Amino acid sequence: MESMDQDVPQQDTDLSSVLRTSCLFKPSHLEEHEHSQTRTKDLILQKSKEVCPCNPKTIPRSLFKLFPILEWGPQYKVKEKLLGDIVSGLIVGIITIPQTISYSLLANQDPIYGLYTNFFCFLIYIVFATSRHNCAGADGVLCLMIGETVLQHLKAAGYNTDVGIPAGSFINSSLAANSTDVCNKSCYAIKVATSLTFLVGVYQIIFSIFRLGFITVYLSEPLLSGFVTGSSLMILTSQVKYLFGLSLPSRSGTGALILTWIDIFTNIQKTNLCDLFTSIATLAIIIPVKEMNDRFKNKMKVPFPVEFFVLIIAIVVSHYFNFKEKYKSSICGNIPTGFLTPKLPDVSLIPSLAAEAFPIAVISFALTVSLAEIFGTKHGYPVRANQEMLAIGICNFITSFLHSFPSCAAVAKTILRDSTGAKSQLTGIVSALVLLLVLLVIAPLFFSLQICILGVIIITNLRGALRKFLDMPNMWRLSKMDTIIWWVSMLASFLITVQIGLLVAVCFSILCVVFRTQRPRAVLLARVGDTAIYEDQLIYKELNNIPNIKIFRFDASLYYANKSYFKQMLYKKTNVNPIVVLALQRKARKAQQPATGSTDRGFFKRFNFPKPFTISETSTQFSMPEIDMHSLIIDCGAMQFIDTVGLTMLKEIHHDYEEIGVYVFLASCTPSVRSSLREGGYFSECGPGIDPKQLAFHSIHDAVQFAEGKYREQQKKSEQRKVADILNHSQVIADDSGILTKL
Repeated sequence: MESMDQDVPQQDTDLSSVLRTSCLFKPSHLEEHEHSQTRTKDLILQKSKEVCPCNPKTIPRSLFKLFPILEWGPQYKVKEKLLGDIVSGLIVGIITIPQTISYSLLANQDPIYGLYTNFFCFLIYIVFATSRHNCAGADGVLCLMIGETVLQHLKAAGYNTDVGIPAGSFINSSLAANSTDVCNKSCYAIKVATSLTFLVGVYQIIFSIFRLGFITVYLSEPLLSGFVTGSSLMILTSQVKYLFGLSLPSRSGTGALILTWIDIFTNIQKTNLCDLFTSIATLAIIIPVKEMNDRFKNKMKVPFPVEFFVLIIAIVVSHYFNFKEKYKSSICGNIPTGFLTPKLPDVSLIPSLAAEAFPIAVISFALTVSLAEIFGTKHGYPVRANQEMLAIGICNFITSFLHSFPSCAAVAKTILRDSTGAKSQLTGIVSALVLLLVLLVIAPLFFSLQICILGVIIITNLRGALRKFLDMPNMWRLSKMDTIIWWVSMLASFLITVQIGLLVAVCFSILCVVFRTQRPRAVLLARVGDTAIYEDQLIYKELNNIPNIKIFRFDASLYYANKSYFKQMLYKKTNVNPIVVLALQRKARKAQQPATGSTDRGFFKRFNFPKPFTISETSTQFSMPEIDMHSLIIDCGAMQFIDTVGLTMLKEIHHDYEEIGVYVFLASCTPSVRSSLREGGYFSECGPGIDPKQLAFHSIHDAVQFAEGKYREQQKKSEQRKVADILNHSQVIADDSGILTKL
């Protein structure tokens, strides 16, 4: 320690001119605004008036918010937007026909119900939505979740699910839908779906009323991407049996994907060659054309609707060559025209569907809101997320009375609407007119359509989700944690069930966030040249360490879960455990007291190193431990909050370091952290007569300047005391000599 004191002048010459005068440094102090104390009752009344203001302008303003069509409808520019909307609406409507029939199969429903779902969604969504490009209707991922729920309830009700919903049974099921006496499997399936749609709509309306859209915060982009990819693998697996023309039992629950593939390979010898050759030919046509559409999408004004033309050709070929009778090929069967009478959902099914409806509602509005925000940002118009949630909620609520299943903003159709030049939601009306033509006139023409064609259409629409596997190397380089979340979400979605897989993914994502805050990065900082900037000395080169000062940074808030890790890393980085050092100091003092005959603590009062002791031969086994710092600065810039447990631990650290002669300063505290420190008594309990301004600073540089100045001030006082002790000792010797002379 003595040598360290002698090195101080040399160290002082290396410091900047600012630090040479730092003993005169005065930390800045900001006064906070005085906030009036508002009673809870007054606060509630104030917030209620903000939400529901009572004035003559309230009703018109509320109507415009609830029905955005009243705002953009009268301002619609016919010359600029009408042509683009008509063209886009026609294309989307044409593409929707084969996709809707395919997704109905995925949802374990008859094709007519998928047409109902898309038709009514097109008309209802445009009234309440703020997005100009979202295309509401049936979506592959949502239909998979619906299909799993419907299948479970069909099995629970005792229906035979070995070969799926029998083709050509819709005539009986439509009659049963309006009857109270008879209900076959198809009828019961739509009962389950409409009750599910009702619950999903109610959930989403409640979410909107209470502004619970924050739930989507827990659905991060890697989580959603992994979930969609895992669901796509489930969808692909569920459609493979149709490509081979196999009649297999529909699997559900944990391990359904593995069991389905086992069933496929076990029954591969029963493959219908007509369906297999049709599937291969259809894949050979659709995939290259879709790839061409993607590659030349910037040059092509309108993508080629290959699915629609394949559908027409397949119907004609299947009809004239009589695939059903000659080759036992599975076909769609009769799809009647017209609409069914609106009907209330089955109330008795609602309790058993309450839990399954919740994840469907969350995924539905998450996809709707995210797509609305993406295209709103792209085209530069405002989107109200809460209104979008309300729009899809009302859409599901109303369609539950119209024989439909849950819907959301469909990714593929929304992208198609944007790429074909849509300008407003008027495209939804044009697409609805196309579906109306199908529902009233064209539907019976789909009688001879092979189901394997629908399976091919579904599988080819999964290309975008399956391509995410190619992005893994880049994602791993960017964020290993996000990549792990993606894989967990993807694996859980298709190895377990879609609903439980989503729950597992959300829980794992939350645990990752907790882990990041529980064991964050903790480093020591050093100075960048002669600037007031301090950076991590493990990352950057040529940084200047401040002599005898350690600057510790903790990249997370300080709370009960990471308090032990904070203390552990602080001791490790500073290489000073104050509890151990204090114990060694006490042992050294006890050993030195008999030799020196003194009870002096061996410490300056503040900002000091231990005094050099003269160790006798009898006490050489104990020596005073040396400390290479006089001040510790904790950078709190990354701390958003400190809870009571963290505050208590911070007080203990301050006290323990002060006991061994090291003072603790806090720097870059946020206003919330400062408030917690003040309210928790940190400044008042850390020592008597201490100015709170000397414990917390607005920047690291302020704290460094203050610590350096105080340390040099203490060194000067120490030298003055040494000189005074020498003079006093000389005076005593002189007095003793005078007394001896007189004697």
